[in-house]
Amino acid sequence: MFSKSRINEPGPKQAGETEKPTMPEAAKKAPAPAPAERPAAAASKPKPPASVLSTDLTVTGNLRTTGDIQVEGTVEGDIRAHMLTVGETAMIKGEVVADDVVVNGRVVGRVRGLKVRLTSTARVEGDIIHKTIAIESGAHFEGSVQRQDDPITGGNGNKKPGQQTAAKPGQQGQKPAAPKG
Repeated sequence: MFSKSRINEPGPKQAGETEKPTMPEAAKKAPAPAPAERPAAAASKPKPPASVLSTDLTVTGNLRTTGDIQVEGTVEGDIRAHMLTVGETAMIKGEVVADDVVVNGRVVGRVRGLKVRLTSTARVEGDIIHKTIAIESGAHFEGSVQRQDDPITGGNGNKKPGQQTAAKPGQQGQKPAAPKG
């Protein structure tokens, strides 16, 4: 709305001189203020609400977003997001990569995240690579846990070299003891 009023204010001043040439000039000036205001409007909005995949939805394929995703249905593919919440009724078969991962349901595949939380209803079958992790009592987990300072980009496609740098594959059992001591 503000961009329209700004366009209209200069328009009548120039319209008094010549009306027909000012219309293209106003049209040329209109896109300049609008893009300048759109990032300001986007900056005032911190982020959109999470995308929700409901319980009756089955997705076959990879999902990628810079926003948040809440999965209540089934996903057969990899998920990459800023924050991922796996609902109690959810089933994910694939790799999960997110800054924050909260698992209430089932994940079959690798989980990579800066902060990973497995609630008491979580079932994870796969390795977890994290910076910080919380596993509530009652959570079911089968796999290995590895701490990395940058689990998202540190070994995104090169899992094995990242593990060999931090600890040899045979020493993974000793890896959790290192942060404790």
